[in-house]
Amino acid sequence: MIRSIPFVFLLAVILVSCKKGPGEGGSSSITGYVKVVQYNAFYTQVLGEHDGADEEVFIIYGDDISYGDRLWTSPDGRFEFKYLRKGNYRVYVYSGDTTLSDTVGKIPVIHNVEITGNDQVVDAGTFIIKRN
Repeated sequence: MIRSIPFVFLLAVILVSCKKGPGEGGSSSITGYVKVVQYNAFYTQVLGEHDGADEEVFIIYGDDISYGDRLWTSPDGRFEFKYLRKGNYRVYVYSGDTTLSDTVGKIPVIHNVEITGNDQVVDAGTFIIKRN
């Protein structure tokens, strides 16, 4: 019995010292909405606005250099990244680049989001993207 006490203590120290950063494995989530502003071919005239159905949304965990997960919006333009831990996140979608003369350019629309506790639902806000 005495020999097992150091082992149990060491195991407890290891488990407590493993601090997990941003990413999957938690109980919080990030939600948001994508709205599309439709332009003519040269981005000079707004033709209308609508929910961003089936738009691709990306999330970067903490200081990672590339996305950790991606999903597509629902028919009403909403999205939710579930099961996240405390930490900082960058959520982004791609929009048409209105500064380019051609129609193939795209730029990211990025929102920074912080989860500060467990069981939180954090709203990343509205992502407005431009399409032609």
